[in-house]
Amino acid sequence: MIATTTPSHSPRAGDGDPAREGGADGDPATGSTGTGSTGTGADGGPGKPGPRGPLARMSALRGPRGLIALALTVAILGALVTTDAAWPESWAIDAKTPLDELNRWLILNRDSHPVFLYFLLHLSNNVNAAVDAVAGFLDALGWIGVTAGAVLGAWAAAGGGASRRALSTAGTALLTFGVIGLLGMWNPAMLTLALMIVAVSLSAALGLLLGLAAGLSDRAERILRPVFDTMQVMPAFAYLLPFVLLFGIGTAPALFATVIYATPPMARLTSLGLRHADPAALEASRSLGASGWQRLVTARLPLARGRMLLGLNQTIMMALSMVVIASIIGAGGLGDRVFNGLTTQNVGNALTAGVCIVLIAVWLDRTTAAAGDRLEHPEAAVGDAPAGPLDRVLRGPGATLLALGGVLLGWIVGRLVLGWGDWPREWTFSVSRPVNDTVDWIVDTFGSGVPVLGGTLTWAENFTLWVLNPLRDALYSTPWWAVLLVVGVLGWLAGRWRSALTAVGALAVIGLLGLWTKSLNTLSQVIAALLVTLLLGVVMGVLAARGRLVERLLRPWLDVMQTMPQFIYLIPVIALFGVGRIAAIGAAVIYALPAVIRITTQGLRQVDPTVLEASRSMGASTWQQLWQVQLPLARPQLLLAVNQGVVLVLAVVVVGGLVGGGALGFDTVYGLQRGDLGVGLPAGAAIVCLGLLLDRITQPAERPATPARPGGH
Repeated sequence: MIATTTPSHSPRAGDGDPAREGGADGDPATGSTGTGSTGTGADGGPGKPGPRGPLARMSALRGPRGLIALALTVAILGALVTTDAAWPESWAIDAKTPLDELNRWLILNRDSHPVFLYFLLHLSNNVNAAVDAVAGFLDALGWIGVTAGAVLGAWAAAGGGASRRALSTAGTALLTFGVIGLLGMWNPAMLTLALMIVAVSLSAALGLLLGLAAGLSDRAERILRPVFDTMQVMPAFAYLLPFVLLFGIGTAPALFATVIYATPPMARLTSLGLRHADPAALEASRSLGASGWQRLVTARLPLARGRMLLGLNQTIMMALSMVVIASIIGAGGLGDRVFNGLTTQNVGNALTAGVCIVLIAVWLDRTTAAAGDRLEHPEAAVGDAPAGPLDRVLRGPGATLLALGGVLLGWIVGRLVLGWGDWPREWTFSVSRPVNDTVDWIVDTFGSGVPVLGGTLTWAENFTLWVLNPLRDALYSTPWWAVLLVVGVLGWLAGRWRSALTAVGALAVIGLLGLWTKSLNTLSQVIAALLVTLLLGVVMGVLAARGRLVERLLRPWLDVMQTMPQFIYLIPVIALFGVGRIAAIGAAVIYALPAVIRITTQGLRQVDPTVLEASRSMGASTWQQLWQVQLPLARPQLLLAVNQGVVLVLAVVVVGGLVGGGALGFDTVYGLQRGDLGVGLPAGAAIVCLGLLLDRITQPAERPATPARPGGH
């Protein structure tokens, strides 16, 4: 993969923004940002008395003692006050009735109202026509032409020739389409691929335009940054609801939701690449008399192409994830096969389509990664290849021409000569029955009754009984005002007043929507999944940072896990734990674990070696170095791991509504499937509010970085 520290669908964690890595003008090791122009902290600096007054006293709360005092205060007040713990029903807004009326109006007027006839209907028709055209083109090529195009295209993207990278990338493409055909998934895979091509094209174009605006204009960057921040904490389900409201069920809402969901990484990384272009190169271009447009075309964009390709890579991964999820609203393709397998608990059918989705993700990821490496390090692409004249011809433009010729030849031979369109049915076989038999054997063997260990079903039952239910009941029994108070203080500790007000406002909106209890149920699942994720992720990250062998063993698994769409994680956990909240939590842990491991590993590796050597020379043991030196100095990265873990866990816990997770996830899925906006839209809004809340209380306090001006740093 290109991105080695972040999940493919979460670019904010590794976009290089100084504000995300300890602050622009603070201590990169501790993440402190200072309090004024003198650089002193709250205590006024060494040898000086600290400032007095209410602000200084409030600053004393920013620590463990303050949190303990707050917890004791809330516990005492909660014991004295006898009000109902839940949000008062009289304060809730009836959102269901007007939404149901709006839904009925849309159904009655979707074919007659001018807004639909002259605008929305045209958008829907054009999108459907584009997808149908791409699907028709793939069908016309036939399976030989499509496979030849994928294999030779991957080979050319990696640089062509006989280099090891080019051949392995081409081999990945060949394996992907061969397995798709053998498993009998050719037709749904082509529909998914058609949706992907249209969605990625639109997302990349829109992201490029927004990235240019944000990269060249400080005002546009200030406007777009909070928009992208909000979009990144919204779970995928939340994007589907408004488009279902406008377009109904089908391809159009799925495609529009995918475009909006997948645009931010392309826009963010394009802007970042433009703002971090080499100032010396830009100054040289300006000194030669180049105009602003010429500097953009000849200097800024070429210098930013590495980050732009990283943005394209992440856009492709996020688009694939969303296209799969959009099968809930009738997008079809491989996601529809996974969805049907999950709803009928047919793990074999779901796994068959899931394997194809994972292979497509790996193929797309390796191809874009190889293209990015070739452009960033052209000398490395030829370092392992023979330097013969034929190999030089088969590189660059020669590889592209050969790929186009191979597609044309595959179409002629496959379609015109042999008459082969779809993959031959007699060349396929089904693995559903063997997989289902294996799952039944796993459940019978390892579900319960294993000596000492108990089994997976026993673990799920005990985790529910001793962790999940007590956590949910504790949230239920906490007075609503106490929850608001705790959230406000945590937001202030994390990011001062703006974060506190945002977090409290988001929680208040949940109460006003009448979804207080269901949101606390979802929150309990998120907290439980986050605790497990952080426990496993930090331990594995520490082991990977301190041992190269562990990192090498983990790397291929993390690469594969980071390319898998959210849907796919539900398949193995159902086989192990059955349906229910534990399945949703298990999928969330697996999904968020790679990001936490990689960010933790990177944070520990970035600790100054001279500091470690100094501690070692003073006789510190390995445990003391880790606990007293590395972990404190890696605090900004660890906080970033917590933040990313929260966002990713929430995304999959909500998807877990498909497999019995309940709460907000169930309402959202029910509303999408049944077209019940009165149920689905408030639940989606509550999920967005929950994401904003969790994001704000897990971001460390920092002073916003001053963005570089378009002329350079």
